[in-house]
Amino acid sequence: MLLTTTETIAGRKIEHLGMVQGSVVQSKHIGKDIMAGFKTLVGGEIKGYTEMMEDARRISTARMEEMARGMGADAIVMVRFSSASVMDGAAEILIYGTAVKFVD
Repeated sequence: MLLTTTETIAGRKIEHLGMVQGSVVQSKHIGKDIMAGFKTLVGGEIKGYTEMMEDARRISTARMEEMARGMGADAIVMVRFSSASVMDGAAEILIYGTAVKFVD
């Protein structure tokens, strides 16, 4: 599945099928949360959180692609990510875009 942040795909005519999205709410492992607390004292990247967010983006993207395939899409244009804290220790990752089909 081709994903792009642009409105069009160079050299291709497209038919818009509709909006697609995927989301996941990911929580922190308590052990990683404790280690992250220590890391805030000395500064630097909190790798456990980085990994958590990478996993969440991968899962939400796969869910969006599955929705687009169900609509018969060849690609998704105008892809955007959004994140929000939904409760202490958990974040939602939302990805959305417009499913399109290539037109000959």
